[in-house]
Amino acid sequence: MIQSVRGTKDILPEDAGLWQFIEKKFSDVSHLYGYKEIRTPVFERTEVFSRSIGQGTDIVNKEMYTFTDKGGDSITLRPEMTAAMVRAVVQNSLLHNFPLIKLWYFGPFFRYERPQKGRLRQFHQYGAECLGSAYPEADAELIILADSLFKSIGISSYKLLLNTLGTEETRKNYVFELVRYLKSYKDQLSNDSRNRLESNPLRILDSKDESDSEILKNAPVILEFLDNESKEHFENVITLVKESGINFEISSYLVRGLDYYNHTVFEFQSNMLGAQDSFGGGGRYNNLIEQLGGPPTPAVGFALGIERLLMIIGQLNNFIDSNSNPHIYVVSPNHNNKKYAIAIAEKLRRRNLRVITDLNRRSLKSQMKDANKNNVKYVVIAGDDEIKEHTVTIKNMENSEQCNISFDGIDNYDFDL
Repeated sequence: MIQSVRGTKDILPEDAGLWQFIEKKFSDVSHLYGYKEIRTPVFERTEVFSRSIGQGTDIVNKEMYTFTDKGGDSITLRPEMTAAMVRAVVQNSLLHNFPLIKLWYFGPFFRYERPQKGRLRQFHQYGAECLGSAYPEADAELIILADSLFKSIGISSYKLLLNTLGTEETRKNYVFELVRYLKSYKDQLSNDSRNRLESNPLRILDSKDESDSEILKNAPVILEFLDNESKEHFENVITLVKESGINFEISSYLVRGLDYYNHTVFEFQSNMLGAQDSFGGGGRYNNLIEQLGGPPTPAVGFALGIERLLMIIGQLNNFIDSNSNPHIYVVSPNHNNKKYAIAIAEKLRRRNLRVITDLNRRSLKSQMKDANKNNVKYVVIAGDDEIKEHTVTIKNMENSEQCNISFDGIDNYDFDL
């Protein structure tokens, strides 16, 4: 038997309803805020990610699925969406027609990581991006949108962490002082942190190693290096989020690990996920669009991990009706009467009722068993007598009550579903 690739997971029919529920809710909420859907290819030229995410990041160095295609081009399965979205916006000149663009997406992404609970090599994300506003109102709107998305699927309790990376100059000055401090503890740092000291020192702030955490307690924090512009922007974001009624914590070591971030960064965490408690986050990336060949354009966005959201939902007692079971089973004891049964089924489907029929020419008894197995509430019987009289028999499977009505009466029959 051929098995699925390690780190991938089948979404089976009994689970698909919940996925559809989340995607529908997220689509509806996104449109309420004026965000429009974008879909991009699942693979891009490798430079889209290597130029934007950063050569010193784990994603580029260790996690990307990269291959050379038959034309000799280096291709990468997308590990995240922001860079791919920016490429699409620039290539299709969307900013020429709309100085402010608000987009959302939902789809699969790929990273070669060690599979564990809530972390797969093919995973799924929802994300939202606002391009064209440099103001803190855009940062706040994205956070408020995320909060509305959580509430729409029954999640009301989570932790929001906020920080700022300031301007390019702020970040450069801070990194210089951080590296200078950490070098005095170089021999005590974990192997990963020693490697990052030269390539991506900000990622050391994300370290879960206990010895690293002790060293970081006295490390300089970026909030001490902010210029007036950065302070004002961050203070305005804080005020707007606070006034929206969303609780948050300032986390001075939150960096989000991608090179393109500046100013606001934020992360969503849940205590229902164990040690890997983050289920999404994002921030501002004012230089990325220009970096990928577009006009200078400020932007901010976030992404949410769908598999991790499903883990949270699974631990809540909230009932989510994602049932996609059929409502009605049309039974036809004589396979020579299939035309009549199909006509009945189509009438019902035109009323947006979910209807199935027997496709294996089974006996009446077997079809009734199949109806029970599919948890239908009603069975519509199209037997020889019904066809002769141009009627149907409707049976309620919950209370066993049944009635006989005309064929045309199906159009108005009140199925109590």
